[in-house]
Amino acid sequence: MTQAARKTNADPDRLRNLKPLPIETPCWTLSTTDDDLRAVPVAELAAMLEQVFLIRHFEERLLDLSKEGLLHGPAHASIGQEGAAVGIMSALASEDKINGTHRMHHQFLAKTLNHARVEGYNPLEQEFSQQSQEVLFSTYSEILGLSTGYCGGRGGSMHLREPQAGVLGSNAIVGGNPPHAVGYSLADKMRGSDSISVAFFGDGATQMGTTYEAMNLAALYDTSTVFVIENNLYAVSTHLSEQTRETRLSARGLALGIPAITFDGMDVIAARRAMEIARDLMTQDKGPVILEARTYRHFHQSGPMRGSAFGYRDKDEEQAWLERDPAKNFPAQLERLGLLDEQAVEQLRDRAQNAVDSTLDRLIEGSAADRRLIPSLWPDPTTVEFGIRGDLSELADRRALEEQDIAEDESREARFQDIISESMLLNMDRYENLFIMGEDVHRLRGGTAGATRGIGEKYPDRLLGTPICENGFTGVALGAALNGMRPVVEIMYPDFALVAADQLFNQIAKVRHMFGGGFPVPVVVRSRVTQGTGYGSQHSMDAAGLFTQYPGWRIVAASTPHDYIGLLNAAVACDDPVLVLEYHELFPKKGRVPTTDWDYIVPFGKARIARAGRDATILTYGPMVDICTDVADNAGLDAEVIDLRTLDPLGLDWTTIQASVEKTNALLVVEQTTRGTSIGSRIVNDAQRRLFNLLDYEIMHVTGTESSAVVSKVLEEVAFARPQDVEAALRKVIEDRNLHRSEGAQ
Repeated sequence: MTQAARKTNADPDRLRNLKPLPIETPCWTLSTTDDDLRAVPVAELAAMLEQVFLIRHFEERLLDLSKEGLLHGPAHASIGQEGAAVGIMSALASEDKINGTHRMHHQFLAKTLNHARVEGYNPLEQEFSQQSQEVLFSTYSEILGLSTGYCGGRGGSMHLREPQAGVLGSNAIVGGNPPHAVGYSLADKMRGSDSISVAFFGDGATQMGTTYEAMNLAALYDTSTVFVIENNLYAVSTHLSEQTRETRLSARGLALGIPAITFDGMDVIAARRAMEIARDLMTQDKGPVILEARTYRHFHQSGPMRGSAFGYRDKDEEQAWLERDPAKNFPAQLERLGLLDEQAVEQLRDRAQNAVDSTLDRLIEGSAADRRLIPSLWPDPTTVEFGIRGDLSELADRRALEEQDIAEDESREARFQDIISESMLLNMDRYENLFIMGEDVHRLRGGTAGATRGIGEKYPDRLLGTPICENGFTGVALGAALNGMRPVVEIMYPDFALVAADQLFNQIAKVRHMFGGGFPVPVVVRSRVTQGTGYGSQHSMDAAGLFTQYPGWRIVAASTPHDYIGLLNAAVACDDPVLVLEYHELFPKKGRVPTTDWDYIVPFGKARIARAGRDATILTYGPMVDICTDVADNAGLDAEVIDLRTLDPLGLDWTTIQASVEKTNALLVVEQTTRGTSIGSRIVNDAQRRLFNLLDYEIMHVTGTESSAVVSKVLEEVAFARPQDVEAALRKVIEDRNLHRSEGAQ
């Protein structure tokens, strides 16, 4: 039943006391006339037509390469959808940022070709430029996985990035990219820039929660973000009517206060006008705009076959859309109005095809069945891990300071909870591009944990209280980081990281590596671990083990106030993503910190000897540092307790660990958290490989139980590792080590 039928079939008697809810947010349908086309300079029209031909032939040849087996991976062709891309990009500047989805060849080429275009370019009078030729070469190289691509072949077809042209990255996760575009424009807004950002996505993404979160955040923060919905009617093979009751996708903006425009996405000029109007709206009224392009992809989701070959489309539908093909209708319009003649159109078509074909000649050698990609263009296999994380050169000049190096008269006692907000405020003073976002951070006199106390009064525009939408605001933070900001995200409880899992792990953790490395992603995530407070299974997680699965993240945990200051300073200054864990159990703890000068770091990858000893080495972190030290003292066991401080597997201080094990020949890994989310198993495995010849006995691993904590106090107490568990394991490892030594002596 259609929406109109639902309205007209309603019983009037049942509606008599109802009045329509007034909706002030506009939602328009755009139509164009020949006058709109005549208003565009002929040279610009010729350049736009050239782009349509270039993109079409580029993808036709790409599908040929796929059939030949020269393309590794999918080919998500945009054939049929070029018109909207070319029209929209013609209304953007290089400084305007865009992103897109796995189907982004058309938008990427249009944006990068416009960036490379020489001023005053007229394809009817000038040769195809070498700069534009290099765009085709680098794009093909990237899609084919070659080192000469924009990302060194890492991204391929689905992950295209050229920041100089304002393309900050396409995305293979449906709905993953809209929050990033909001972050781009939020960063520009904070810097006072008039640049806009544009997120391209399809009808499938409009059913994703992250897309709504991004739209809502853009409206809430008045960012100049355009959400372009390429409504091609199918999410792979599922028709739009099977995805949603309301198939007018531009109406999505009504509930969020976002004006929207629907237009014919097969019409190049309609797309250009829609973007021009969107820019005017954002200039006048602030905030985002939704554009819905009604368009069609002529082929299946991926590859050279049509949808009818798979049975989800019929040939009559496909033929009807082929009649509206922009590569046919746009030149016909220009000829009909006398703006270009047939000879000029064919000249543009021929030069576009020659530009594409000559590009492929630089990438492929051989003939017939012997054709292959030129071997010298493949990336060096030894660079496979380059870009996972940086080299920390940005911290090289920062002063490192340990607590024992502070003179007594230059220190004071401070409570752990207090120094969290104090040290964050000092970092706000240091970095003008630093901002904080998270739920309730701007209220409650410092958020739910007091971590932002005093910041809102001094920097109200850089402390953003968000709706409850972890995936959305974490994605916004990534977008802002990619556009020059240093966001600090507060995730109220580590369990909520699972709500933001796509942005934390598919996006932030991978973005630099898959786009070729060499650029910063300075995102800091802070989260308070509340084990033992009775908050139950969904608020008591320690997320360290989750984050260690993704090597793009650095992970730090302080057990003293002094170390927290230094680790937070390092995290904020770092160009890698960093998780900063804060343990609620430590909040009342007091410790010595410098009286005045807090401008120091505790370097990543440098552990601390919390207690010296000779009979066993304990590796631990967070609250368990003090617990292990107390156990060793109270039980009279001579254990060396190492506070790891840096927890990610690639950042462990193996120099300090090995020096200790050389002395003790026994190793114990101790964690408070439940076994399933612990990091110890990876540490044990790596230690076994590195230290096997130094160990007299097996490595012991102490964690909590397999169960998640529940609310019942007695059950919660036994869910996590306890002092008696540490003592029992420590006694065993020392006794067994001594037994091994005595047997060896015999």
